[in-house]
Formats: sequence, structure tokens, C-alpha cells
Amino acid sequence: MSKSLFAAAFVRAFSVGSALTADLPARKEASVYMPPPPMWTGFYLGLNAGGGWGATTNAATVSAPLFDGVALAANTLDPLRQLAGTGLINGGAALANSGIANVNQNGFIGGGQIGYNYQWGATFVVGIEADIQGTTIQGSSGYTGASQDSIAWKDPVFPGNAPCSVNGCTFSRTALGSGQITAGIDWMGTVRGRLGYLFTPTMLVFGTGGFAYGGVNGSATHAGIIQATLSGANDAQNPVPFPYSKLNGTYLFPIIPGAGNYSNTQVGWTAGGGVEWMFMPNWSVKAEALYYDLGNAGIYSSPVSLVSPFTLKLGGVNVTAGQLLIASTPVTRIKYDGVIARAGINYHFNWSAPAPVLANY
Repeated sequence: MSKSLFAAAFVRAFSVGSALTADLPARKEASVYMPPPPMWTGFYLGLNAGGGWGATTNAATVSAPLFDGVALAANTLDPLRQLAGTGLINGGAALANSGIANVNQNGFIGGGQIGYNYQWGATFVVGIEADIQGTTIQGSSGYTGASQDSIAWKDPVFPGNAPCSVNGCTFSRTALGSGQITAGIDWMGTVRGRLGYLFTPTMLVFGTGGFAYGGVNGSATHAGIIQATLSGANDAQNPVPFPYSKLNGTYLFPIIPGAGNYSNTQVGWTAGGGVEWMFMPNWSVKAEALYYDLGNAGIYSSPVSLVSPFTLKLGGVNVTAGQLLIASTPVTRIKYDGVIARAGINYHFNWSAPAPVLANY
């Protein structure tokens, strides 16, 4: 009897326990989010646009005297003529065609880029990028210069042909010069390494530097005028078409302009930095600033010259119309360097990156 009661009680307890267990909520397996593989690894290409500003604006022109027949003749007068004054400067006109122009090269720049990134762990990204773009970077400015010299002499007192025998003669000249300089960059490209730090998985701050190249241009024109003044000549008879007294006065002689052009592909270097944001899968936007240096160039212009407008004999010096009196050769030095600030957009071909997964535990 007691055994039957114990068995009945055990069956009853098991039934109640099973019923209670059935009323408990079902146990679910825990899910853990697995982070995606490196999203920055892979090739990319994109477009960019921005502006460029020149850093070195000074374009210096230096003119070397090629020939100065006026100074040569005046400074070699017979010593018996009792020369006075400082004499004429050999190349005085060349000094007038020397100066510095403030050429500020700036303009639009836009093009495309292609590159490859490798994400190293969760923090660093290394890569290489090449870009090429057209530009409207250009600048133009002018310079002015001046020089002045003079000479005085007195002819020996001889009867007849001695135009400067009484009070002596003075000859002075003032040269005024000017130039217009233009310089710019037609196109530019770079090949650079990049090293970046991921502040967040989608925000990259990077530094970059490497090789730069581009097509540069430049032009220069040089002009001027010479003012010559003669005083003290007498009315004595002379072998010229008019008396010396009629030569007394001030004359303006226009200088025949000189000009030069330059065009070349030059190489240099670049360095800078920026930030890039992966705003959605496979797409990023960036902003960056680069300093570039494409080196220097020299513009060698044709001679700036003066020819005599008439024929005369003055102080034993014979001058014929059309004779070259003065010539100088200007050389202008330009530096092509500056800063680029631009924004861009990239599409990333990270084909090997699978989608994020959920791991169940």
C-alpha cells in the first residue's frame, strides 16, 4: 500500500514540473556582430577641383649691355678736349630695362586621380596616388626702370670748326624702361605616396608627398625711351646739315622693343595633407592642400635697341642714320611654385571585402 502511494506521488510531481517548465520562455542563442574587414583596401578613382595660388611672385629682369656706341664714342674723345663730368655709363640703357615684376600666378585647377590603398590593421592606411589636371593658373605684371648719365667737354680753341670751344658742351641722357611679364601653368600632375590615420573607421586623416610635373609658360616684353640733351654748342661752321646751335635742346628717341617666350614641361616635388571620409560603401569625399615646386625658368628676350634717326658728326664722332647706337639683352627669371587647395570624390573598388556577418553563440 505504501509503495503504491509513493509511486503516485512521484508521477504527480513529475507532471507538475513538466508543466511549469513548459510555461518558461524558450532560450535563444546570443548573437555577436563581427566587424567588416578593412574597407579602405583596394583601388579607387575619382575627380577633383579647386584653386591654385603662386608662392613666389617676384619675376626679376636683368638686362646686360650688348653694345653702347654712344658711351663708347663719348668716353674715348681726344683727351685734349678736356673731358669733365663722370662720363657716360656703358650700358646705361640696360639699367633702365632691369626691374622686378610682381607676378601672382593663380587660377582654377581640376582633373582626376587614381590610386591604391592598403589598410594596415584598424588604424593606419598606406597607399599611392597619381593625378593629372588642367589649370588656368596665370599671372601678369610689369616693372619700370630708369638710368641717367652725362658728360661735358671743351674743344681746344682753334679758329673755325670748334663748336664747343667757348663755353664747352654738355651731353646728358636719361633712359626710361618698362617691361610686362606673364607666367603660368597649363597643366599639372603628381605621383605621391600617402600615409593616413583612421580617427574612425570611416574618417581618414593623411599626409602625402612625392613627384610633381607640369607644363609651364612665360612671356616678356621690354620697351622704353631715351631722352638726350645737348647744350653749349656754338654757331661755328660745321660739316653737318645744320649749325650746332640748332642741335642744342632735348630729344626723345624711342627704343625698339625686345620680347621673349618660354614653354616647357618641368618636374619638381610636392607635399601636403588632407582628410577623407567614407560617407557610404565604396564612396568617399576628400579635401586636401598641396605645396608644389616646378623649379625656375629663364626667358631670354630679343635685344632692346636704339638706332640713330639721322646722320651727323659731333665732336669727331660720325653717326649715320640707321646705325645701331645702343643694344641690351634682357633675361627674366620666373619661379613656378605655389599651393593647391582642392576637393574630390572617389569610388573604391574593394571587391575582396565581403559583407559584415553575424556570429551566433
